[in-house]
Amino acid sequence: MMIPAELTIGEFARLTRLRVKTLHHYHDIGLLIPERVDASSGYRVYTTAQVPAALLVRRLRELGMPLAQVRQVVDAPDLSARDEALRAYLVHLARELEHSRNAITSLRSMLTEPPPDLPVVCRAVPTFTAFAVTDSIPADSFGAWGADVLMRLDRAARTAGVDTATTGCLYSDEFFTEHFGEVTAFVPVPGGLAPGPGTELRDIPGSHYAVTTHFGECFDLDRTYAALGARVAEHFTLAPGPIREV
Repeated sequence: MMIPAELTIGEFARLTRLRVKTLHHYHDIGLLIPERVDASSGYRVYTTAQVPAALLVRRLRELGMPLAQVRQVVDAPDLSARDEALRAYLVHLARELEHSRNAITSLRSMLTEPPPDLPVVCRAVPTFTAFAVTDSIPADSFGAWGADVLMRLDRAARTAGVDTATTGCLYSDEFFTEHFGEVTAFVPVPGGLAPGPGTELRDIPGSHYAVTTHFGECFDLDRTYAALGARVAEHFTLAPGPIREV
């Protein structure tokens, strides 16, 4: 069995492409601890056996993993736990990459396409009964919340024999202005039905709405919202109340 060779901090830095200053910091926070520290000189001594861990740390930091999460990976009790943590972070990176791709696509369209010229109609929507779920949530968690809640509403509606084609949401002003606010997801149902698990039976209040239709990808929905809001501000009287999306 090959005995690991000892390396000065400079040699270890060259092998791993980690700066000496960074190695000092990682030692201070207990992330990459030298094999030993010379008692007389205070010099840090590493070994070749520590190179794989150092390379893993560098790669994870290049990918933006916070130091606390890097420590969890490095200190994992076994390979299975380490690999599970790495797979979870890869899923996170894939989502971030998809978000960046969508933002780039949207930005390109903004450079080459004029703002959408939307047909806007005024519509009186009566009060109706619905299965509903209401929560106060951060805007950036809406995707996960919506997926869970809409599945719950769909299951409740199908159990009651109700069509789910008109599922919608109500958004409070704070959801947009503060990125945290009340959201109600709903599916219209006849009155008198028993709500399914995790839902309630409630009236969705009617009102007069300026209505348009979004054409395109979900990540470009903000352009439609902005164009509709501008049209309403220019030609109608703005009224308080939730924004409705169906």
